[in-house]
Amino acid sequence: MDILPDPTTLVNEDSADGSIYSNPDLFDMEMDRIFMHNWIWVAHRSDLPESGNYITTFIGQHPVIVSRDRKGEVHVMLNRCRHRGATVCEHKKGKAASFVCPYHGWAYGLDGALRGVPFQEGYTGQLDKSNYPLISLRVEEYNGLIFASFDHDIMSLDAWLGRTKPWIDLFMKQGAGWPIKTMGEHKFTFPGNWKIQLENTTDAYHFPIVHKSFLDSVDSETQNTFDFVEGNGYVEDLGHGHSVMVMIPDLVDLDENLEAPIPERFQELADELAKDYPDEQVRRIVRAVGGSGFNLNLFPNLACSMAFFRVLRPLAVMETEIRHIAIGMDGGPELGNEMRLRLHEHFQGPMGFGTPDDSEAWDRVQRGSLAGRDISILLNRGLGHEAQREDGNLFSDVSAETGMRAAYRQWLVDMTGKTVRAENGE
Repeated sequence: MDILPDPTTLVNEDSADGSIYSNPDLFDMEMDRIFMHNWIWVAHRSDLPESGNYITTFIGQHPVIVSRDRKGEVHVMLNRCRHRGATVCEHKKGKAASFVCPYHGWAYGLDGALRGVPFQEGYTGQLDKSNYPLISLRVEEYNGLIFASFDHDIMSLDAWLGRTKPWIDLFMKQGAGWPIKTMGEHKFTFPGNWKIQLENTTDAYHFPIVHKSFLDSVDSETQNTFDFVEGNGYVEDLGHGHSVMVMIPDLVDLDENLEAPIPERFQELADELAKDYPDEQVRRIVRAVGGSGFNLNLFPNLACSMAFFRVLRPLAVMETEIRHIAIGMDGGPELGNEMRLRLHEHFQGPMGFGTPDDSEAWDRVQRGSLAGRDISILLNRGLGHEAQREDGNLFSDVSAETGMRAAYRQWLVDMTGKTVRAENGE
């Protein structure tokens, strides 16, 4: 009989055991207890603009289809034929009237209902199609973010997101008055555990060290903007493992401070926009192009990271897939969206200054953590001066590990089976 690891012995308030990055039994428990019993981000509303649109993605290690049916309702279904288990859709995205299994031709509607079975008379009345739809997951949406869960008894998405909702609303102001849309993605894998990346998006401490090459590549005004480790930013625990890391407080609400001077790197863009838009709208677009001044981390798989979505997917205990999804203004000026893409490529693109440096650091954390036994990973930075706001949120300085501690508190709740459910009022 296998003895499962005890999560309560692996994570403390200020540290974690190094084996949390490499224990295969613990990883299997995480895939079940975290990725099958929480809300997992699967798509943005703009990925499914019309009836018939779909994308394929994953929840943990499970392939799923996200579709919009003829009535406009969004469905998330396991990408698995009810007959012999084959996937019924292999395309990344598209528009379809149905999903047809390539093996024996079973056909499913956009809502997952089984519509057709070739040569059905061979079942001699023993197959009721209504009993064999694609398996549907629970689906809810907030401000364009679409989440799904295997757990139909989980609390509402509204309750799960809780104190993150005002921050999501702020992040979506990058549309400068237009809706946000996704504009393509860059996907890669790194040889490390998914929690290493989960920690990174709430880690400002590494920025001036790991990303010195990026800072050397920009003008002095931009360098000053990103010189935030000793600034007045902060990290705040938003509950349920979520957190926000405010690096540039002046860029929290993009609709404010419109009278501020336009940064030199955006002046040429502003001059071009001024040919078609009034001054206030130009300033609003320019601020939106630069992105927000914070990373919002939504446990366990999505970060609304300054100006893009970062999505993680665990592939194996020591292998993780990362997607960097560029976002822009849906209906906004093409010049603005083009500059957003160039800025995205400069830091997050495959030839950019940020992603390769981060990936090297994550790889070395994984390899180094395999050395020795019973050596802790420290999570205590900023703990000594961590304080509590009136609403109960814990917060500390921007370089603190408050966001990591928030994520590991939820990790422990999920892993010990103490997930709070709707019926007890949370």
